Amino acid sequence: MLVPIVVNLDVMLAKRKRRLGDLADAIGISIQNLSILKTGKAKAMRFSTLSAICRELDCRPGDILEYVPGDEGGETESGEGG
Repeated sequence: MLVPIVVNLDVMLAKRKRRLGDLADAIGISIQNLSILKTGKAKAMRFSTLSAICRELDCRPGDILEYVPGDEGGETESGEGG
C-alpha cells in the first residue's frame, strides 16, 4: 500500500544547514529513528516529535510533510485491487 505522505526532512535540513545527528541530539531521539523518518520508511510520527523538529528547524509541519495524492489502496483505475 502506497502512503501519499512525503517526508521532506532532508530538504529542511539542507535549507537550515543542519546535520541529521545534530537534530537527533537536539530533539532527543536516536539518529536511527530520525533516519527512518527522513527516508520515508516510518509508518507514523508522534506529534511531539513533529513539534520538536519544527521547533529546532524553525519551520511548520507543512514544510516537512507533503500530501501527494495517488494510489493509496493499490487499486487500478477500474477499481479492482492489485
